[in-house]
Amino acid sequence: MGAFVTLSTSAAAILLVIRGGLCVDIIGGNEVAPHSRPFMALISDKNGLVCGGALIKENWVLTAAHCNMKRGKVTLGVHSRSAKEKEKQVFQILKEIRHPCYCSSSNENDIMLLQLRKRAKLNKAVQVIPLPTSGDDPKPGTICTVTGWGRTQNGVRKLSDTLREVNITVINRHICNDDKHYKNDPVITDNMICAGAKEGGKDSCYGDSGGPLRCNNVIRGITSFGKPNGCGARDGPGIYTRLTKQSLQWIRKTIGGAE
Repeated sequence: MGAFVTLSTSAAAILLVIRGGLCVDIIGGNEVAPHSRPFMALISDKNGLVCGGALIKENWVLTAAHCNMKRGKVTLGVHSRSAKEKEKQVFQILKEIRHPCYCSSSNENDIMLLQLRKRAKLNKAVQVIPLPTSGDDPKPGTICTVTGWGRTQNGVRKLSDTLREVNITVINRHICNDDKHYKNDPVITDNMICAGAKEGGKDSCYGDSGGPLRCNNVIRGITSFGKPNGCGARDGPGIYTRLTKQSLQWIRKTIGGAE
């Protein structure tokens, strides 16, 4: 997975040299019913860079800090990226606000808030996802869901045209840090969630970065990064920024103090 931002051919050469600077798509998942995930936001720019996000207020989207979308746009109500769907609402980005403690080298606090220039019109295809009331840490073995428009196959640059998702399982951080997985490079901290499949084959991938990780239908994380040697690798489960009590306080303070 590698910090998941979808790449065009021209952008790939630049981003691949940035540690943790790649994006993710859904490996081993399925297409969802059209507009059944109305909180999903498609973030894109003119260079072909793509990330996911979640609408948490009519004019605020939660995504990953490594999703650098200068002059980008946010589209809500998307199922197919290419189709002219009447449900789509397109917004320019007014502000990009990264978590003040974001560290690109360690991937700590990989959180960003996007303030939209206008408020979304809420309807069946566009809805706000509630923030969790607590920063609970999902226990190992918990089944969670990740959603996005990223790649569905390793070695194929093409992203999914339609929204897909896959169920993955939370893995103990000690396992993710051992010699068979990340080898503490980078360290998977308490501010992160490690999740995938024991035998591999289920994962987020390039193009899924910034999308929400939901556990028991509650957003608990943000798609952040993975191993650069391929999505769905047995030794490289996906890593998600955990929404801790502290990060939730920062989010609420930021979106509550701005209109």
